[in-house]
Amino acid sequence: MRTAVHYLPILTTFLSVVFAKRLHDHWRVNRSPHVGWWTVGVFFFGLGTFVESWTTIFGWQEWSFRTWYITGALLGGAPLAQGTIYLLFSRRSANRLTFVLIAGVLIAMVCVLSSPIDYGLVEPHRLTGKVLAWKWVRMFSPFINTYAFFGLVGGAIWSAIQYKRAPEFRNRFLANVWIAIGGILPGIGGAFTRFGYTEVLYTTELIGLSLIFFGYSRYNAQLAPSIVHTASAIETR
Repeated sequence: MRTAVHYLPILTTFLSVVFAKRLHDHWRVNRSPHVGWWTVGVFFFGLGTFVESWTTIFGWQEWSFRTWYITGALLGGAPLAQGTIYLLFSRRSANRLTFVLIAGVLIAMVCVLSSPIDYGLVEPHRLTGKVLAWKWVRMFSPFINTYAFFGLVGGAIWSAIQYKRAPEFRNRFLANVWIAIGGILPGIGGAFTRFGYTEVLYTTELIGLSLIFFGYSRYNAQLAPSIVHTASAIETR
């Protein structure tokens, strides 16, 4: 049975499009790897919520489920975290971590695409990873998302601590606080999804991305008008 909550991903998808556009505009100006990764991250986040919207409207389909699992469980936060890694680590270290991340995601993707589906567990308008017949495949996502948590949320918290020491950067401190909270929420929703409560994920995705976008906008509000449109999103440096 569909409720109003099942339609929330439609709003999240529109928000993702706006956010990704702003990030992409910045990347076109400076071609920085961290901005590029953030753009990719918001793109995949939006692709995942688009598939959720599709499922709510048109019903469960195998192709949409596999796409949702890959874009959400595997790529929902990792690219955003990798962008922060490029800010906080040396280029050499970030490149090495990128290689490890991509390798891990590719292996997980192959397993997700190869796993049979337990159609007896499929629900008409609901997405859940429990339909994967190879239950062990679901063990990839906790490792990848733990990496994403420490990269995105940890990076924002660390930056907030640095800015808190300087009163003149209070706006940037608060921006990173909002980003950290926004980064935590989808992870909480993902945990509920593992137990079959997908509706919690739909709610936390919308709130989480809204807070990240708000933090990004708050950070930019302190910049000169001439560079507002090219300032980095989720800046933690």
